[in-house]
Amino acid sequence: MSLAEENATLRREIDALGDWFHNIELGGVPTAPNHFLGDYPRVKWRRFANAIPADLTGKSVLDIGCNGGFYAIEMKRRGAARVLGLDSDARYLAQARFAAARTGQDIEFRNLSVYDVGALGERFDVVLFMGVLYHLRHPLLALDLIRTHAARDLLVFQSMQRGAQDITPVAEDYDFWDVGHFAEPGYPKLHFIEHRYANDWTNWWVPNRACTEAMLRASGFAITAHPEEEVFVCRCAPLPPGAGAVHPAPAPRPDSPTAEDSHL
Repeated sequence: MSLAEENATLRREIDALGDWFHNIELGGVPTAPNHFLGDYPRVKWRRFANAIPADLTGKSVLDIGCNGGFYAIEMKRRGAARVLGLDSDARYLAQARFAAARTGQDIEFRNLSVYDVGALGERFDVVLFMGVLYHLRHPLLALDLIRTHAARDLLVFQSMQRGAQDITPVAEDYDFWDVGHFAEPGYPKLHFIEHRYANDWTNWWVPNRACTEAMLRASGFAITAHPEEEVFVCRCAPLPPGAGAVHPAPAPRPDSPTAEDSHL
């Protein structure tokens, strides 16, 4: 079989897996050559790749919302001992498994969401949470679950952001009648999308930069680098007051009243 015939066969196999959001070059054939963002996500990866350790030998990596597997493959190429990719979309998982196999990378993929990370029963040296937050109905819960159940050390976070990029200093507390700060462009804001954005009904929330940073801190992450406009590299930090995942709920103690006993 000639190279042209091999590429044509590969093109058919790629296309049979549906529309790809990750453009990955497989044997010289791109999976999403007409992506509206260009060579995505490689074009973004180039802007923050140096902020992640180049040698991940012996490390474990969890890629939450792995999509077509681009980042999971890059982590394995850096020598990670184990890479686990999660996604709730079976189509993306099929694409990711295909891409990993074609690139010769041993990566495990599971059909799970960020809300399921507690069920994994393990922590990972590196957690990737890229392009997921704004698709979630419960974004702060997701960050709490990652911090409580999944992250051992490093979190690499990315989210679409809208609104001001500047950050207004925020006081520890405000008087009830002091409301002016809420109108400041750089005050933390999480914009709610009731219907759809960019023709996508799964876009629920879009933070501004101040909100992104505040949510990360509120979930127990310290931002150590901001190598790209939407990307934040974080380390696990002590949990602030009131932080921690409230789901799944802990089992009731034997001596505590059950829901059936409660009159509330």
